[in-house]
Amino acid sequence: MGKKAFFPDKQGLYNPDTEHDSCGVGFVVNIKGRKSHQIISDGIQVLENMEHRGATGSDPETGDGAGILIQKPDSFLRKKCEEIDIELPDNPEYGVGMVFLPKLPEDRHRIKTMFE
Repeated sequence: MGKKAFFPDKQGLYNPDTEHDSCGVGFVVNIKGRKSHQIISDGIQVLENMEHRGATGSDPETGDGAGILIQKPDSFLRKKCEEIDIELPDNPEYGVGMVFLPKLPEDRHRIKTMFE
């Protein structure tokens, strides 16, 4: 009996050929492509429910790897950047990232300086 014998048959968006072991991952999407703040809220709840992946700083050497991937809110970012005199290139020629900083002030300052 092979590994795939334990998985359900291919159906809808599910394909047992793409199964693999991992610590855990959660996806919250709208398959119709509708934007909604509820999707973000639900995604954060998934992170909170997976505490060991929820950016708790459990691994002091490498970080937890928790995160969220969203569409860039281009109009919002343009408005906020304009307020602080930052000119953004055309979308999609720029990116946005979120970083979990260390708790220790000296480490936090060092990392912030690297990003700046």
